Amino acid sequence: METPVGSAGQKTDLDPVSLENLLNPHSLYPELRERAPVYWSAGMHAWVITRYDDVLSCYRDPRLSADRSGFYQQQLAGFGPEFAEGFLSVARRQMTMRDGSDHIRVRRQTSPGFTPQRLDAYRPAIRFIMGAMLDRVQPLGRMDLVQELSYQLPPRVIAEFLNIPQQDRERFQQLARPQAEFSNPSPGADMGEVARNASRSMTELSAYLGGIIEERRSHPGEDMLSLMIHAQELGQMTHEDLVANAILILTAGHLTTTDQISNGVHDLLTHPDQLLLLQKDRTLLKSAVEEMLRFSPSVPYNFRIAKEDIPLRGQTIGKGSTVFMSLASANRDPAVFTEPERFDITRDHLHQKHLTFGFGSHHCLGAGLARRELEISIEMLLDRLPDLRLDETKPPQVKPGIIIRSITSLNVQW
Repeated sequence: METPVGSAGQKTDLDPVSLENLLNPHSLYPELRERAPVYWSAGMHAWVITRYDDVLSCYRDPRLSADRSGFYQQQLAGFGPEFAEGFLSVARRQMTMRDGSDHIRVRRQTSPGFTPQRLDAYRPAIRFIMGAMLDRVQPLGRMDLVQELSYQLPPRVIAEFLNIPQQDRERFQQLARPQAEFSNPSPGADMGEVARNASRSMTELSAYLGGIIEERRSHPGEDMLSLMIHAQELGQMTHEDLVANAILILTAGHLTTTDQISNGVHDLLTHPDQLLLLQKDRTLLKSAVEEMLRFSPSVPYNFRIAKEDIPLRGQTIGKGSTVFMSLASANRDPAVFTEPERFDITRDHLHQKHLTFGFGSHHCLGAGLARRELEISIEMLLDRLPDLRLDETKPPQVKPGIIIRSITSLNVQW
């Protein structure tokens, strides 16, 4: 496939993977939306879509495939596909990598576990877990919120959701991280080593969950994993599908929420007027969470692969091209959002809908669980630590990335 040429007038300073733009992407998005809404990034070797309506159009377009295995193989230029085969052999079976009826079939077998009624049943467990962590840190007067809370709450909740041993939480956290690193590698990373680590962790996680699944067959319950096993035994899902999608729920169910909690707390603490507003009026909690999701999504981009040539805004997205849809940019598109650069917890999210959880048939299945974790964790933080504020002596540390943008250290005091 030939490398497309950018539109006339485009400059290299628009490239999302330049160091400056990785560190400060929100200054880049308005430029891209205005000057190059369909932009060829030489650094990413992909098209970048930044306007809200175009991102929606991409989600709706059946010519864009969720099977992104070609992109991952592209990451290994010079190494060979065998480096990532352990990772890809499982990832290809996950619902997020499937299209059409195949995607619907697998998603349908897991969706009963994500109904509002079932998710509400986990609220007491989320409160209990959060309360225990706050009990430990409250007397200290300060903490790194990432390490002490946001890094620990989601994996404990997902362990409860799947009913897997809490003592294994640290193990599956460690196994999930290499997979995230392969999807969102650090600049200058040794991709051969990154791919080997991802494949090794995927193989180990498959074996671990395979053992849990066999035990659960003999002793089923009402947890998510038991529901998936029941669907598999009815012939609606293969054993390989079951393991792959259990891994998806286990990993995606805690990695992104971990980062979203940190991002949301940081936004709240750096906008003291909004923090005060929420402290005075807790009925704003749900809209505050939606604004946190809109303003600083932990997953700034989702991406697809073109199955055929696609014309868009005067450009031609060639067959086989990778298309990155900027959720973070769409969430700040002034064509949809009033004063989009303003963090406003009173925003009308009913009519100004963010795209942080995607759209359509691939809308994030775990969105309801993530929202409940965010609502409960923010509420309990404000209740238990009413004087919560940033520790100005220790600035936040950010890991910039295209697929995942996370705060790795957020020091606070009270």
